[in-house]
Amino acid sequence: MSIDFEIPAEARAIREKVRKWVQEECIPAEKDLDSKPFDEVLGQLRTRARAQGLWCPFVPKEYGGMGLGPLANALVQMELGESSLGALSMNTQGPDDASMLTILAHGTEYQKEKFLRPLLNGEKRICFSMTEKAAGADATGMQTRAEKDGNENYILNGEKWFSSSASVADIALVMAKTDPNAPRHKQFSTFIVELPNPGYRIKRNIKNMAIEGAHYDELAGGHSEIEIKDLIVPADNLLGGEGNGFNMGQHRLAYGRLRHGMHNIAKAQRALDMAVAHVTGRSTFGVLLADRQAVQFMLAECASQLYIGRLMLLHIAYKAEKGMDLTQENSIAKVYLAHMVHKVIDTAIQLHGALGYSQDTVLAKWYTQVRSQRLVDGPDEVHKWKVGRNVIKAFREHGTTASAAGGDLL
Repeated sequence: MSIDFEIPAEARAIREKVRKWVQEECIPAEKDLDSKPFDEVLGQLRTRARAQGLWCPFVPKEYGGMGLGPLANALVQMELGESSLGALSMNTQGPDDASMLTILAHGTEYQKEKFLRPLLNGEKRICFSMTEKAAGADATGMQTRAEKDGNENYILNGEKWFSSSASVADIALVMAKTDPNAPRHKQFSTFIVELPNPGYRIKRNIKNMAIEGAHYDELAGGHSEIEIKDLIVPADNLLGGEGNGFNMGQHRLAYGRLRHGMHNIAKAQRALDMAVAHVTGRSTFGVLLADRQAVQFMLAECASQLYIGRLMLLHIAYKAEKGMDLTQENSIAKVYLAHMVHKVIDTAIQLHGALGYSQDTVLAKWYTQVRSQRLVDGPDEVHKWKVGRNVIKAFREHGTTASAAGGDLL
């Protein structure tokens, strides 16, 4: 029996529609941001997107989305990442998307009506405040506390670090320790916080190596340091029940990792296209760059890495469609795709020469931004540790590493 790699016709049609949308609408609109207000540019894009039925790809149709499954959504996301306005235009940007899914899966009817609906309508944005300086990649090390004040409220105190998009958010999901005596992964809970709030104070937007440019917070999600002091949260805003914050957070991050990977495919593809366009039109020392073997080898390496990355994501989407466990594959892809996009963009810069190093193209900005992919949603080392541990476990249990190293893909 053969393995079928054919993409269903309906999913292929959606991909082509989104590809055309990104190329003809989103990428040209990027230039408008230099002279027009952000809300005006995005508002016009979103109006046209919704008119074409391009809105919240992963959200069920009964909630106003496109109702796409994992495969079709992956195909869509692998197109949207080519433009800084792509995901935003269809209200599927991070970190909002994963938080929408979390509230959709775990929220009460009250929470869905009050908080989820305006997010789905594109009227509000949401951030996720989990990471802390002291804890870093170990989410179970967070120290922000939430204590009951009678039966009506929780009082939160602590700090958060690198809360992406907090500076443009109207709502925050805040994780805090509710029971320090519970088992390690049951100590934490998640709360929905309306912003602005005097108990949730943005101390600063943390400057990093990324080239910011105009509208950086709205486009790329600024990273805020937060002071949480006597933050009062109604008990009705507890999401998913006490003690379930860690597991919900890990599920949320799992989607975020995949979305980063999907957008990385799109960025890498656009960078490769830019590189090929440049080398096929430029000559040095009387020879077209495209005719130089060294240049062809560089392009071949980029194309190979993109091919591997696409197969990874399509296989993960297949497993998600079937409801299969994809923990190992998710970690492998997260690390690989973060390195892949950085390598391809770096190669595109090299092939552009001084032009690539300048800020006259998008490459330099992308280069400084995608470096974060090896840190966010768990750094390389954490995911490699998990993957390696699973490889050892598979050998001990079965006498072979095949099931943990791609030998039992399906």
